[in-house]
Amino acid sequence: MNDIAELQKIDFLSWLITGFLILSAINASVAMIGKFSETIGKPVNWVRKKQEDHYLLMKTSQSLDELWKQRKVDVEESIKHDESLRSGLKKLTDMFIDKSIDDMRYEILDFASSLSSGRAYSKEQYDHVLNIYEKYEKVLEENHLSNGKVNTSMEVIRELYKEKLKNGF
Repeated sequence: MNDIAELQKIDFLSWLITGFLILSAINASVAMIGKFSETIGKPVNWVRKKQEDHYLLMKTSQSLDELWKQRKVDVEESIKHDESLRSGLKKLTDMFIDKSIDDMRYEILDFASSLSSGRAYSKEQYDHVLNIYEKYEKVLEENHLSNGKVNTSMEVIRELYKEKLKNGF
């Protein structure tokens, strides 16, 4: 019991303050030794290691900054490249559509011209041209274009087709 009574007499606040003062003194001494060793140009190992770590951290930070800048440039170039690809693809698509329209128009006009000249065709050939005309109209509609050149030719083809259906091929 005497031991417990003696423990209760100890001033823990004093011990705590004393410990804090000792740790502060050690910390200040270490800092002074580090500064002194840096000043004379012969830093101790733990100071040198701290400097190396700081240098490495700064270099890594600079490298990350450079990477972010390069990423930004790469993203901008990628966007420009994508726009260029879209533009080229649009041009190719437009060229393909124009070519398809021209080919279908030519075939219809040529068929009508040949019919007007008296050339005979089979039912399958008439059906083929009628199918081409349907595709032609669909392509024009999908691309918001108008049909101004084939209407008269299609009227001729349809009239002759009706006559052939009545009289036979």
